[in-house]
Amino acid sequence: MMYAKKIRMQNGCRNSNNTQEIAEIYVDGCNNPGFFPKAVLHDFLKTNPNSIKVNISPFPYVVPATSYRGEKYVRSEANDTIHDNLLKLPRM
Repeated sequence: MMYAKKIRMQNGCRNSNNTQEIAEIYVDGCNNPGFFPKAVLHDFLKTNPNSIKVNISPFPYVVPATSYRGEKYVRSEANDTIHDNLLKLPRM
C-alpha cells in the first residue's frame, strides 16, 4: 500500500484549507517515493483506484477529483472530519 505523508501547497497558499491548492503530495511505499504533482496523482488514481491512503487515522483513500474549471486534483474520501484529511498532513 502507498501512503500520502506530506503536502506542498501552491505559492501563497501555505495556510489554505482547500485541497485544490495542494501543489504536490509526498507518496511513500512505491518504487520511487517522493513528491508528485497533484495532476500526476489524479491520473494514476484513475487507472489504479484505492492504491494510496492518507497516512493518518482513519486512513482514507486518496481519490481523483476535477474542479468546475477542469483542473485535476486529489482529495481524501469523505468522512466525518471538517477538513480533508490530506490537509492535516505535515506541510513542507
